[in-house]
Amino acid sequence: MARKSIADINVSEALADMLAPLNKRQRGVLMNNYTIQAYKKNEMIYCEGETPTHLMCLISGKVKIYKDGVGGRSQIIRMIKPKEYFAYRAYFAQEDFVTAAAAFEPSVVCQVPLSTITSLVTQNNKLAMFFIQHLSIDLGIADVRTVNLTQKHIRGRLAESLLFLKENYGLEEDGSTLSIYLSREDLANLSNMTPSNAIRTLSQFANERLITIDGRKIKLIEEEKLRKISKIG
Repeated sequence: MARKSIADINVSEALADMLAPLNKRQRGVLMNNYTIQAYKKNEMIYCEGETPTHLMCLISGKVKIYKDGVGGRSQIIRMIKPKEYFAYRAYFAQEDFVTAAAAFEPSVVCQVPLSTITSLVTQNNKLAMFFIQHLSIDLGIADVRTVNLTQKHIRGRLAESLLFLKENYGLEEDGSTLSIYLSREDLANLSNMTPSNAIRTLSQFANERLITIDGRKIKLIEEEKLRKISKIG
């Protein structure tokens, strides 16, 4: 992809918070060392067991971070939205990827060599603090999700997942339809339940008029009631 194109503007916007603590020379180093990669729907971005080489920032699209479990079931660990960074934790931990990443829909990813990131971190304490903060936030979110996915009832888990999707990806122009269309399997993997349980619980929510369902489109009708179900667990 050619430099000095619309992609450069998008990249600068996406990397703005990481560029902020850098001086002019360091910004030049970062902006001269990224590449842009486009991924098709469901295409793998990286696989479990691979060695991390690039920090990634999602420019557009949606990405899932997941881990395959027992019996072929997967658990979605994180959902990445535009301007979020991923694929660097394993590098700092000096290990291979313990998760995998795939595009939910056509996505564009900015990739920066982790050797470049390491060099900049050693030169700039504020950038180091930037990554410490992001890793700490991600760890806190992971801690909360671990408790919720293991202790809440399936209704509480599914309600929480629907609200999580709303908070991460927003709503369509009608102000109530989730702006992401998940298969029942993906929704189950996000909620730590079987697809059959996810389908049954979605139907219960629809019968209770908490949501409406049109294929993969889910419209939130009674958001506050969903929040109460999520809190009760």
